[in-house]
Amino acid sequence: MKSLKAWTFAFISALFILTAAPQIALAEPDAVLEAPNAININSASAQEISEALTGVGPAKAEAIVAWREEFGGFQHVEELEEVKGIGPSIVEKNKAKISLN
Repeated sequence: MKSLKAWTFAFISALFILTAAPQIALAEPDAVLEAPNAININSASAQEISEALTGVGPAKAEAIVAWREEFGGFQHVEELEEVKGIGPSIVEKNKAKISLN
């Protein structure tokens, strides 16, 4: 009886792994867990951005808005690094606070 329970558990576990793995593998690599009050950098004002993001003052927030207006918005959070004054460390610190839609 123990053997049957062990085989049943192993079979169900393998089945779960095989069905869940493709969905996990297909998840968008840039996907980030957003905070419930994340700031949408594609629609927020410079003031809202500077108040919400760590290490982003008024000048950097204005640069974010200018980049957004020039290039039509951000598709990936990492694109913030293309904005003058925004580096990887600022992006990393704020990933959970940023929404793109």
